[in-house]
Amino acid sequence: MNKVLKLFTKDSITLPVIAIILGLLLGAIVMMVGGYNPIEAYSALIERVYGNSYDFGEAIREMTPLIMTGLAFAFAARAGLFNIGGEGQFMIGMTAASIVGIHLHGLPAFIHAPLAIIAGAVFGGLWAALAGFLKATRGVNEVISCIMLNWIGLYLSNLIINTFALQSGDTRSVDIQPSASIAISWLSEMMGNARVHWGTLIALLAAVFFYIFMWKTKQGFELRSVGFNQDASKYAGMNVNRNIVKAMFISGAFAGLGGAFTVLGVFGYQSVMASSPGTGFDGIAVALIGMNNPFGVVLGAILFGTLTYGSAGMSFSADVPPEIVRIVIGAIIFFIAAQGIVRWLLKPFYAKRKKEKVS
Repeated sequence: MNKVLKLFTKDSITLPVIAIILGLLLGAIVMMVGGYNPIEAYSALIERVYGNSYDFGEAIREMTPLIMTGLAFAFAARAGLFNIGGEGQFMIGMTAASIVGIHLHGLPAFIHAPLAIIAGAVFGGLWAALAGFLKATRGVNEVISCIMLNWIGLYLSNLIINTFALQSGDTRSVDIQPSASIAISWLSEMMGNARVHWGTLIALLAAVFFYIFMWKTKQGFELRSVGFNQDASKYAGMNVNRNIVKAMFISGAFAGLGGAFTVLGVFGYQSVMASSPGTGFDGIAVALIGMNNPFGVVLGAILFGTLTYGSAGMSFSADVPPEIVRIVIGAIIFFIAAQGIVRWLLKPFYAKRKKEKVS
């Protein structure tokens, strides 16, 4: 436990907390300028999420894919890569899981569901590995290739669903086989039919895997070393190109799992999408809030999911536009990115503490 806590330095804990507080305060100011009551709005937000078992279960459902896409961005960032392609990897993972869930028949649930999950992870990883391969072999910036792959992933997913799984006369696929579902029926019934599923547990285990792999294995050390300095890593005998592709593959596998969970645990089918769902981009915000720390990502997803799902409560109970929540989230990310502002605000407190220690 102490080793895990060492990941959280003074800045990695203090800066996000202060950024969250400042973001909430800025949101409150915006509400007051607009003639809304911020106390009533934030109370409605909390009540919406934690007021009953159904909404709590749905909030957990909202948080789960954010954990996975947040881990995807954070993992690549630890290896010095900017994986902005979580959106495409999420959709490709979703599509792979859908095809396996729909077209494999006669398999028991303990085989079918894991196969569909693995398909989502593998194809999401391969989609990200394309960007890693282009960077490693041709020097193509991963931001550019990931953005292009996001659009290709959207249209390729729609093409596959249209061609191989479309329900006649509809814009969605046929339902996945019941044996591929990862929904937890007994827990769903206890929580008022909230769409809870095993993916939440897997997401938490993925955060633990992230920590163990990145900080407790030789491969993880190599990835972090490449992220710090590619030239020094190459001089030390590490295969930089291989580590770039590996980091992107694992990163994409996280995002692909998020897509698989959404199909197998929440909807049970996949729609033809007019635009990308946005979960991959939200994962970037979650990772930034969590300072690219796997356990920080989990906490960031809880905050992001609470604000996102609870915004409906603000709208219905306090008549506050849900867009205010996006202002709050944007402000939090701004203050995390502009760490100099936060440190400047904290400077008097640090100086006072230092003076007390000296005296």
